Amino acid sequence: MQFIKPDINIDFIGKRKIAFAISIAMILISAISLLLHKGPRYGIDFAGGTLIQIKFDAPVKLDDIKTGLKSVDLGKSSVQLFGQEADNEYLIRTDRSVMTTEGFSGQVAKSLVDSTGVKVAIRRVEMVGPQVGEDLRRKALFAMFYALLFITIYISGRFELKWFTSGGITIALIGAVYLISLLNVSIPFLMAAALAVALVLFWFLDLKYALGAIVALIHDVIITVGIFSIFDKEFTLPIIAALLTIIGYSLNDTIIVFDRIRENIRKYQKSKFPFIINKSVNETLSRTILTSITTLIVVVALFVLGGGIIHDFAFAMIIGVLVGTYSSIYVASPIIIALQEFTKRK
Repeated sequence: MQFIKPDINIDFIGKRKIAFAISIAMILISAISLLLHKGPRYGIDFAGGTLIQIKFDAPVKLDDIKTGLKSVDLGKSSVQLFGQEADNEYLIRTDRSVMTTEGFSGQVAKSLVDSTGVKVAIRRVEMVGPQVGEDLRRKALFAMFYALLFITIYISGRFELKWFTSGGITIALIGAVYLISLLNVSIPFLMAAALAVALVLFWFLDLKYALGAIVALIHDVIITVGIFSIFDKEFTLPIIAALLTIIGYSLNDTIIVFDRIRENIRKYQKSKFPFIINKSVNETLSRTILTSITTLIVVVALFVLGGGIIHDFAFAMIIGVLVGTYSSIYVASPIIIALQEFTKRK
């Protein structure tokens, strides 16, 4: 049985202005949420601090746990349920990097038993210093930035044969980022400025495939991070791994569409460019949707059955697959048309 008929002809490109409006709205909502929350809510990986996972043998009250923690010098701490309520597991987070000596776990366990009257097991204790957290945050942002940058070299070289131009832009941007970083400006500002300059250069140098791909990837990352901010979820190293995975997944979908566009440009030389783009998107639609569905089955299974440790990673992947599929159809390809129309007018 065919999932999508091979002769399907949905007018995706005709609806591109509506799609752009939806994308802009989602990006604005994400940006507003990040501003209201003063950026992502960093976990101890990036902010520094101490995390303690505990498991009780019977149900307990949160207030009793907090009472027990007061006798332990943890500073300002928060307690939240971890996993299902029936598991009786909790996460304790503190913004202080507590020196976890050999007797630390025993001290915490004794205080909690005294306050709750229930036997408790310390599952894990993680401590990250503030300097280490800042360094990890810096390296994570650089990892995403350079991933996006080197992707543009590949896209420009493969689809437009402009290896020299894209390579020159990349070398210039890497040099500029290095020089500006010596001025000790904030890393998010530095990355945002570098990406903005890269987009402007791609636009004026007519690197339309690279521009379409990188705009779609930035679109996916911003919306995913924005949804994490809206739901007030922690931003940790596994989430960085999820974002890099989303970048790879979304790029794979985009390259399939771009490949078909390149083939159809040769095949329909007398046809208008929007027709070629729309036909290419329709011809790859079945593959795009089937890939997304099979990937979603896996990440939804991880989300539901994977446990608390992998829960946020799976949540990020679900968002990324949905947004990445949308951007491959409604963002990356229409950007090529926009640049083509701009070039004609110029």
